[in-house]
Amino acid sequence: MSTGLRDLDPYDAVVLLSFGGPQGPEDVIPFLENVTAGRGIPRERLAEVGEHYHLFNGVSPINAQNSALTTALRTELARRGIATPVYLGNRNWRPSLVDALRQAGADGARRILAVTTSAYSSYSGCRQYREDVATAIAELATEGTVVQVDQVRRYFNIPGFVQANVDAATRAWYEVLDDPADLLDIAGEDWPRLVFVTHSIPIGMQETSGPGGGQYVRQHLSLADRIADLLAEHFGRPIDYDLVFCSRSGPPQVPWLEPDVNDHLQDLAQQGQRRVVLAPIGFISDHMEVAYDLDVEARATAAEHGVRIARASTAGTDAAFVAGLVDLLVERAIAERTGTTTTGGPAPPASAFAPLHDVCGRGCCPNLRADKPAACGHPDEMPLDTVSPTG
Repeated sequence: MSTGLRDLDPYDAVVLLSFGGPQGPEDVIPFLENVTAGRGIPRERLAEVGEHYHLFNGVSPINAQNSALTTALRTELARRGIATPVYLGNRNWRPSLVDALRQAGADGARRILAVTTSAYSSYSGCRQYREDVATAIAELATEGTVVQVDQVRRYFNIPGFVQANVDAATRAWYEVLDDPADLLDIAGEDWPRLVFVTHSIPIGMQETSGPGGGQYVRQHLSLADRIADLLAEHFGRPIDYDLVFCSRSGPPQVPWLEPDVNDHLQDLAQQGQRRVVLAPIGFISDHMEVAYDLDVEARATAAEHGVRIARASTAGTDAAFVAGLVDLLVERAIAERTGTTTTGGPAPPASAFAPLHDVCGRGCCPNLRADKPAACGHPDEMPLDTVSPTG
């Protein structure tokens, strides 16, 4: 068992960095305005999207999920004898990232290690958070508080995340069957189809995601392959699967990743498929894209077309997943202490399940709309007057 603060040295705080969500009906439109700032989205469109949240009394499920994950991280750190505090900071709503870093600084932290609630490489899932960190660091610097923030690597391929998703898909598999006792006798269209779901992103973002580009989809497919292989071992027969997308937004003339999960369910129904397991591997918790897009919209589409579905749970606070995240914190601290951190290069790792880089390379997952400072990466991408912590 690990003992003492030394295990996360030189870091003296951890921040869980997430998207955020409204906490009541009055928060919905201001939250959506934060999400879409600078994109010229009409207020009428925001009100339309806001109806999704009002189905849940204006409260996004992501809030409780993130609070639970923050607590789980603290508990796992304490179990290992590590007393490093954990803070929660959001991009779009309270508690904000700058407030979290401000509190950490007030508590004496100067070097902070971030873990985001996004497992994959993309602008919105990685670099945009790095831009958020840079903005927060700059704001705190004007107040006389200087902190340095690093991040752990993308974690789509860590064993704990894999196992949590395998276990969830297995449970959903038994749920979608009429009689699990007849598992070996089920054939053809009665045998469930495995449909992995993730958040759609613009094609341009996909093409520039991660080292060498195209990593967002490639990373999902790597995980999907692994999960399908492990399920095939469990059930003793091959598992066919698809990767589909949800939550498309933005102007209709901008191409996004397809197919949409609802369109795909209709296609499967036309092919005679009767049972589907939806596995939302693109999400680590049951937030709005899962609670509405899958549990409401996709479920209604499936029912309309006579398809029985079971939705696998997300990793959430699964013990193996939480332990895996803490392993990443310890791994990053050791790399920093020993000077063995790695920087993302122009090509993907040789193995889909090789560890990714600790430090994002220059221009990784670029912002295609504007060039902004980004923390947790190449020093050239961060203003010099905000990168050195003071005592």
